[in-house]
Amino acid sequence: MTGGKFFPRWRGRVGWGPKLLGLLAVAVVAILLPIIAPDPATTNVAVFTLMYVGLATAWNIMGGYTGYISLGHAAFFGFGAYSLGLMLVHLNIAPGYGPFFLVPVAGLLTALLAVGIGWIALRTRAATFVIVTIAFMFMLQLLAENLVKLTGGGGGLGLPYAHDWTGDFFNTPYYYAMLALAVLALVTSWWIRRSKFGLGLLAIRDDEDKALAVGVPTRAFKLTAFVISATLVGMIGGVYAYYVTYIYPQFVVDPLIGISMVLMAFFGGLGTLSGPVIGALLLEPAQLEFAYRFGSSRLYLVFYAAIFLVVILLLPRGIVPSAAELIARWRRRRTAGPAARAPDAPKPAEVAS
Repeated sequence: MTGGKFFPRWRGRVGWGPKLLGLLAVAVVAILLPIIAPDPATTNVAVFTLMYVGLATAWNIMGGYTGYISLGHAAFFGFGAYSLGLMLVHLNIAPGYGPFFLVPVAGLLTALLAVGIGWIALRTRAATFVIVTIAFMFMLQLLAENLVKLTGGGGGLGLPYAHDWTGDFFNTPYYYAMLALAVLALVTSWWIRRSKFGLGLLAIRDDEDKALAVGVPTRAFKLTAFVISATLVGMIGGVYAYYVTYIYPQFVVDPLIGISMVLMAFFGGLGTLSGPVIGALLLEPAQLEFAYRFGSSRLYLVFYAAIFLVVILLLPRGIVPSAAELIARWRRRRTAGPAARAPDAPKPAEVAS
């Protein structure tokens, strides 16, 4: 086999080498983090950061791929939290690793709720859809506060926890559970992005009426993306409830949770695979630090407002698309540079003379 026949087959794959090495390095660090830095302060930040990696990625499946901006996904987070919590309390599930096997059940229950909400909300578009999702979120929060016999109301709902998980090990099982859900969200997002279903979602984002005209079942596609997104968010909410061991309506059905996952997706790059991950990795540790230092005065909310304004004004497309555009410009200038500096070739008449 000659070199001319071999290398063209693999020329397009050479660029994958650094990407694969980078992904491998990230995977190794993520898996070994509780061993490298086992102190509870570090693993606590890691748990919440992975939580928002999963949340932002899950939200991006709906908001980024279809263009339907939902600010009410905190409803699914809270519903998943209460679903797992109520199962543990009323079914007398022993604490330990067993409750993690009920997380998919919490996701399934959240999916059923999302079908009902999506069937109504997705009949609207643009700003109306945003308002409808917010309204559903506050309705669920009020239900959680008023169904005192079921949820504990404002007094909260206590969950069992494993007493033998002590010291540096306590956060470790929750860390790996959040890591598994974050990976699940990323794999799901990657598969959707590269599937015919994902192409249909992107077509809806670009022009829904044209997508419908060319045969894309827009209503079914939107509802499917909405349910997938909500299911992932509900599962993450279930693990969160088991982690904090005590949940309140105002903290699990919290508008700030919904705004945070939206902001992280916008900050990293809406509709991209890596954008929500980058946004969560940058914003969540900073948010936790601000909340730790200024939580009593809630001044950390000013930080979120400032970040939101910066993203809208300076990076409307997010970090990943903006960085890709800058790299493309640099490459074009680098390619055009030698050609522009090369002297003009002599004309035939000049050579003859």
